[in-house]
Amino acid sequence: MDAQAHIDLLKTLVPAAEITVAAAADDAVTPGLWVPAAALVDVCRALRDAPGLEYVAFSNVTCVDHHPRRTPRFDVVYHVVSPHRRARLRLKVPLGLDQPIATVTGVWPGAGWPEREVYDLFGIVFEGHADLRRLMMTEDWEGHPLRKDYPVQVRKDAQTYMPLQVTAEEFRANMERDRYQRARQK
Repeated sequence: MDAQAHIDLLKTLVPAAEITVAAAADDAVTPGLWVPAAALVDVCRALRDAPGLEYVAFSNVTCVDHHPRRTPRFDVVYHVVSPHRRARLRLKVPLGLDQPIATVTGVWPGAGWPEREVYDLFGIVFEGHADLRRLMMTEDWEGHPLRKDYPVQVRKDAQTYMPLQVTAEEFRANMERDRYQRARQK
């Protein structure tokens, strides 16, 4: 089923959504659709529940930052799968800076962690997400490191709680302890 066939079926299920074809090099394998942010959850629910579509498996969500070349700045990209149809589909949602998007965890609960990752690294806010907080960066981290305007020369001191080096005496003692433990195991 190509992108246009998806659109034709979705027009009857979600008539208010203005869905268009998102062309890509791998269209034959993974068709793509542009979906407006306001209609995302309705479109996802229709993709999951409609006979003939049945995209019941959520694969991932990521983001593309087009700064400074394009407005709206971001594309939030979802990949979903219909396992029994052996079909994949890509949904692209254009978003402006500081524009939130609804979470799809109510449709696919597996979207929770990937949405947190996109929030952490790009700063995209998923409204309605039950636990939207940093996932990879520390809570005190400033900014979102995968944005194109993120300053790459940021220097942050390493926070260690153990010494990074050991003395020669500690090294010899560790080696002897390891030899002794290996000898006892034989």
